[in-house]
Amino acid sequence: MARYTPEDIVRMVKEQNVEFIRMQFTDIFGQLKNVTITQSQIEKAVSNEIMIDGSSIEGFTRIHESDQYLYPDLDTYVLLPWKPQRGNVARLICDVYNPDGTPFVGDPRGNLKRMLKKAADMGYSFNVGPECEFFLFETDENGRPTTTTGDEAGYFDLGPMDHGDSTRQEIVFALEDMGFEIEASHHECAAGQHEIDFKYADALTAADNIMTFKLAVKTIAQKNGLHATFMPKPIYGIAGSGMHTNMSLFKDGNNIFYDEAGDLRLSKECYGFIAGILAHVKGMSAITNPLVNSYKRLVPGYEAPCYLAWSAANRSAMVRIPSSRGKGTRIELRSPDPTCNPYLSFSLCLAAGLDGMIKGLTPPAEIAENIYEMNEGLRRAHGIDSLPGSLEEALICLEHDALMREVLGEHIYTQYTEGKWREWEEYRTRVSNWEINRYMVLY
Repeated sequence: MARYTPEDIVRMVKEQNVEFIRMQFTDIFGQLKNVTITQSQIEKAVSNEIMIDGSSIEGFTRIHESDQYLYPDLDTYVLLPWKPQRGNVARLICDVYNPDGTPFVGDPRGNLKRMLKKAADMGYSFNVGPECEFFLFETDENGRPTTTTGDEAGYFDLGPMDHGDSTRQEIVFALEDMGFEIEASHHECAAGQHEIDFKYADALTAADNIMTFKLAVKTIAQKNGLHATFMPKPIYGIAGSGMHTNMSLFKDGNNIFYDEAGDLRLSKECYGFIAGILAHVKGMSAITNPLVNSYKRLVPGYEAPCYLAWSAANRSAMVRIPSSRGKGTRIELRSPDPTCNPYLSFSLCLAAGLDGMIKGLTPPAEIAENIYEMNEGLRRAHGIDSLPGSLEEALICLEHDALMREVLGEHIYTQYTEGKWREWEEYRTRVSNWEINRYMVLY
């Protein structure tokens, strides 16, 4: 049931001295966009009358069909805790609609809502708990980001080695002011690397929360003279940043992944969901790991999963089943990174898992050994495949996965892959510093 009515929003905007309202939405590449309106326009906003030029948003519409409308989700109304010089600023997360009142097929949030509706029609609700990692870097005299961290801390270390501790605490306070329930925050294993975990939620709310989380992290870091980045692998030779994605499926209030009598106390539905993820993860990797840089994180030696296997405990496997059972039973997919579009990523994860359940797929045997220590022959003997090694390979895998293409829809699939092929081609033809340093004198 909705918390707020249009009248509630109008009243709160006036009572809370809100000067500006950010009407936020997300493009297909996971970039947060917004139109900022003043208090005087709030009645138009809650009546779905705020228009945008879709042709100016990459991957949205063509120039001759550019008019689109923002339909705010009123329950996403919240005050932003970082304040301007006067008054307050609020935000509303919006869906994108066509002028005829139909949902725009290229809206990632709408794509996830359609997939969740399919699951709901089957009696299921889908919950997601993300674990978002990021780096805090110092800036130079011109405010540009560097790769200097200023700290020497490691996993779970604290000050004085953890120079980002105070900024991380400030981020936590800001998120709590916005309604987040923060479960943990800590320094990660690499210098300058951090993680803040917030409570799981239904998939749509979780995706909204990720977009809000990234905005809060970057905004507060900048306020403190630091640069926050969710780039998967900003520094060679150290661990990269991931977004482990914990997933559970409920029906009639019960977690259907749990079965007290099942092997490892997991249900046949859970095993089918695991099998579906493993069957489609190569195709979905162009979405869950969307950058050229993403595949420099997915290499052996830094706890990043690059092999298609599952385990109830082994963290070298791509799919892990944490020890919690009962309502806490969940599947952890460890390959996604925080640059992904969470709406599209969750949509594909749900579709892949349900496909495995519907088809009664069975996953391969659990891998208990450290996969990183296996040679290629031993991995082959265990039937362990690898994730794509580059964005190019990932795009080819997506092209050959009919279900993933179907879930994205023709518009998002076409616009997304065309944009990513352009990105790959630019990278492929660009001369890097590594090449200059390696070859300029030698040849």
